[in-house]
Amino acid sequence: MADRRHVVPEAAPALDRFKEEVAEDLGLADKVRTIGWGDMTSRECGRVGGQMVRRMLKFAERKMAEDNPGPEGRR
Repeated sequence: MADRRHVVPEAAPALDRFKEEVAEDLGLADKVRTIGWGDMTSRECGRVGGQMVRRMLKFAERKMAEDNPGPEGRR
């Protein structure tokens, strides 16, 4: 089993839920429930991980835009 160290250990449960949500969206949730993550292919796990990264980046970009509006948004 992989060594699972997190920068913020308290985030592990939320990341696990997020991983399950992404697997569901990709149509892999039934397979995960049936055989578990350990027997998923590298390609399937990579799809889930890649989608998680894309969504986290999108969220971070939106948050940064809200917190730091461009010159047209400042008064």
